[in-house]
Amino acid sequence: MKLNLKNPIVFFDLETTGININADRIVEICYLKVHPNGNEESKTLRINPEMHIPAESSAIHGIYDADIADCPTFKAVAKNIANDIEGADLAGFNSNRFDIPVLAEEFLRAGVDIDMSRRKFIDVQVIYHKLEQRTLSAAYKFYCGKNLEDAHTAEADTRATYEVLMSQLDRYSELQNDMAFLADFSAHNKNVDFAGRMVYNEKGTEIFNFGKYKGMSVSDVLKKDPGYYSWIVNSDFTLNTKAVLTKIRLRELTGTK
Repeated sequence: MKLNLKNPIVFFDLETTGININADRIVEICYLKVHPNGNEESKTLRINPEMHIPAESSAIHGIYDADIADCPTFKAVAKNIANDIEGADLAGFNSNRFDIPVLAEEFLRAGVDIDMSRRKFIDVQVIYHKLEQRTLSAAYKFYCGKNLEDAHTAEADTRATYEVLMSQLDRYSELQNDMAFLADFSAHNKNVDFAGRMVYNEKGTEIFNFGKYKGMSVSDVLKKDPGYYSWIVNSDFTLNTKAVLTKIRLRELTGTK
């Protein structure tokens, strides 16, 4: 199976200091760029997260503080990564809920302005869970007939995700070999921000997806309770969520689209 690509697609996986998308940092990133002509480029980078890696995280991915002490910070390599993924769609395993938000946060912290709003995001885990309900290792065994060696290393997980997607396309006739279709199929919701704190409803209106105003129009809430904006901006939400909410607020204040 060869992917039907109009744009390059980057399969990627992150190893991090933890699972808090607001506060945790990348310690390793691997990405596999597949071009429409089938050519592939792969890169793996160890990153100094500038914070301690908790023992429970190191026990999973095998990366310890000493391993990344002399590695570059994300800020030092952010522009190179941004250039590598420029114009490409993005794919991963549980990427829509974790890897995409974490990567977006790291770019924002590094001051690198990268517009990912026009990308297609394909989450192979969502496709798998909708159709089979398994982990990546089990998915690799189920679809590819092989054991996933070195699981929880970014490089192994990235390559396995790519192979699983191609096998999924071979197996399921209902899946279209089209990145727009796969992005829509693998989306949990139509997110406004990467963390999914705001989503689009069936009418295309931005609504809150959490808290006391869940299901209510973001625009209406900002008018009804202006202090809610300040609370979010000053609380432990992702930088991306705050930036998107600020954009909506400015749009409403100025009457622009």
